[in-house]
Amino acid sequence: MQTRVTRASDVERKHYVIDADGLVLGRLASRVAQLLRGKGKVNFAPNLDMGDFVIVVNAEKIRLTGNKMDQKVYFRHSGYPGGAKFKTVKRLMEENPEEVVRKAVRGMLPKSRLGRKMLRKLRVYSGPDHPHQAQKPETLSV
Repeated sequence: MQTRVTRASDVERKHYVIDADGLVLGRLASRVAQLLRGKGKVNFAPNLDMGDFVIVVNAEKIRLTGNKMDQKVYFRHSGYPGGAKFKTVKRLMEENPEEVVRKAVRGMLPKSRLGRKMLRKLRVYSGPDHPHQAQKPETLSV
């Protein structure tokens, strides 16, 4: 019996739509990261991008548990002395709710070229509409 090796040409990708209305951010992000990575597939290989395309709608309606809305802070640095910038989740949700979901998913993917390639298959929209009807995405409940 021979060991079957999965190749990039063997990967079959689907499109999924996830409605984030009322879902907890971390639980949503872990499920999305699992789909983007392809870990639920039988022929999973850690060195290949096996994942599916994921479309998240209603990102503005996600929930956070505890006091994270006021206490969780995102950090950036401009590279210049004194260039530290801090932003709370509450402020980021008001300005750009898609970025909150994208940052949560990004933290759960590999920190490599492969992880960045996986993140490109994620589309996040703050409202209930998305322009990907032609791909015939399946609705997925989390």
